[in-house]
Amino acid sequence: MTVSGWIVALFLVTLTGVEQVLLSEWGSETERNCSAVPPFLPPTAVNTSLRLQELRADMTAHNITAYIIPGTDAHMSEYIAARDARLAWMSGFTGSAGTAVVTQDRAVLWTDSRYWVQAARQMDCNWEMERDVSISSITSWLIREVKEGDQVGLDPFLFSVDTFAAYSASLSPAKRILKSVLDNLVDKIWTERPPVRADNLTRLPDSFIERTWQMKVEQIRGQMLENIYQPSALLLSALDETAWLFNMRGNDIPFNPFFFSYTLLTLDQIWLFVHTERVTPELQEYLKASCNASLCVQLLDYNLVHAHLQMYLEGADVRVWVGTKYTNQALYELLTPERKRLQSAYSPVLTTKAVKDSTEQINLREAHIRDAVAVMQLLHRLESSVPEGSETEVTAAKFVDEYRSMQRYSRGPSFETISASGPNAALAHYSPSKETARKLSVDEMYLLDSGGQYLDGTTDITRTVHWGTPTAFQKEAFTRVLMGNIEISRTKFPTWSRGVNIEMLGRRALWEVGLNYGHGTGHGVGNYFGVHEWPVGFQSDNIPFLEGMFTSIEPGYYKENEFGIRIEDTPFYTDKVDNILTTDIFVSDISSPNVYLTFETVSLVPYDRKLINTSMLSPEQLQWLNTYYQTIRAKMGPALMGQGLTEVHDWMIKNTEPFLTAGAPVLLTSVSMLLLFLTPALL
Repeated sequence: MTVSGWIVALFLVTLTGVEQVLLSEWGSETERNCSAVPPFLPPTAVNTSLRLQELRADMTAHNITAYIIPGTDAHMSEYIAARDARLAWMSGFTGSAGTAVVTQDRAVLWTDSRYWVQAARQMDCNWEMERDVSISSITSWLIREVKEGDQVGLDPFLFSVDTFAAYSASLSPAKRILKSVLDNLVDKIWTERPPVRADNLTRLPDSFIERTWQMKVEQIRGQMLENIYQPSALLLSALDETAWLFNMRGNDIPFNPFFFSYTLLTLDQIWLFVHTERVTPELQEYLKASCNASLCVQLLDYNLVHAHLQMYLEGADVRVWVGTKYTNQALYELLTPERKRLQSAYSPVLTTKAVKDSTEQINLREAHIRDAVAVMQLLHRLESSVPEGSETEVTAAKFVDEYRSMQRYSRGPSFETISASGPNAALAHYSPSKETARKLSVDEMYLLDSGGQYLDGTTDITRTVHWGTPTAFQKEAFTRVLMGNIEISRTKFPTWSRGVNIEMLGRRALWEVGLNYGHGTGHGVGNYFGVHEWPVGFQSDNIPFLEGMFTSIEPGYYKENEFGIRIEDTPFYTDKVDNILTTDIFVSDISSPNVYLTFETVSLVPYDRKLINTSMLSPEQLQWLNTYYQTIRAKMGPALMGQGLTEVHDWMIKNTEPFLTAGAPVLLTSVSMLLLFLTPALL
């Protein structure tokens, strides 16, 4: 991932996972060489000798043979605050995916292929690296290194119920003992650990809200009352759960408007655990924090959640409902005996939040229109500036952020922009830096995956372009990715269908010629929330589809050492389905298997015409594409002219000219025919 070819080669990996390293005149200075005498460390490596020495002393005091350090926080957040970057501080490795294990004589990092070279540049020779991220790989290593009866320590606040169970399932039969240590051992030696941000918490303006927090509380309490297991309380641990419930936001997590919090909700009381000094008097009044009625929020310090939950569980006839995907093991361990807990994969707040109300749907549509203005501004700019040789991956990323910042309600990017040219784009999650950025060229494909946070919505869109003449293979690969995007986008399916059973449509055109991609096909998208919002999506552990959900659709293809292609749009699930043979199937009961859904795309940026081989598209796909372009013109024309962006408007008109449909062969069978092969059980 650098400007010159030899650095690019450093980042490339073969399908077997072996790095292909090409040395240059100073390439040997960029990665550690622990076999040299003395060992060579690049200036980017962190000296961890003293940190490991202090950690091992604490391990001995706790009678721990090994200590596991994950790269997450107490809420299982995808992005974490600086104060929770324990893995990075301990090892020097700053990648977003990894787990470390420290024993008295070894320190090992597990990470995936995106970060192998980065780890080799950031870690000193105290550390080894395993090219894997699976729990089974970590536990197999622990069974080899730790003797029977020895204790493996961990901070239970940093492990979800499900993750802890996966570790235990492997280690317990091997007679290696998992030991919860409530006082994090890294925190004890991290003397300069960053503090909690001092920013005050905020609430969403009323104009963006259809359901008040009181309405949401009563909605969730209704689900508690309807549950046959009769929970007396609901514990909310994921940061977006509490933020959604109270229509509040914060700045504790990069790219995500969340704040550190837990909520314990009963049928007649509400306890909100936050850093109370950041709750302004106005917010206290908003939350009715001065009373004790059933719709009054009692504010308690964030760090009291463990003690308060323990006290609550001492009561008679209490049962606490938790979602095991996001509840940490430290709190779950309190829920004993078993009769005092009710568990499901996701809490009712997460599943309820996944279906947007009418106001949220309108807000997300509006946010995507303004977001499309910013992306079009960038693509229009690059079309002129790239041939002049004046743009790099970094400048392109900077400009798209600037254009978004000019839009109404902008609150910054929703994730770190993926701005990747040529071989860098073959790395699906590459983000540029000053040291690694390539100059954008008319001879290479360019991939931009970016998004914005707005008060009314969160966006995520990817476009791949070529400013010169693409090769025949590049054009075919792009078209097949586009075919996958269209096939999912235009499909009709019964409500309650699962994304995992539709996901194949995004891959089919690639599969036909032996191509594929190694990442997921889509994820939920929030309303000024996380850009990756669970539990909506196309994976096996996502929930079934319902009207009002929003998801991304993002098939791709990556040619190692050459180029990468991804097309990503955000649609929402609508019941406005045309061309169904009978019209009497539409009934008011959304749970009816006869109610059909389809997607309505709200991302409104045209695809690169140079890369589309229309002869490969079926008439149905071309019709979908032309209809989509008509929608872009209808919605983006007024938006662009309203901001005085005449040149960008003209660019949009040129790039949304309708495609000819006559004579196009049908290469894919109808999606509806394909769905006939899916049994009712799968749907």
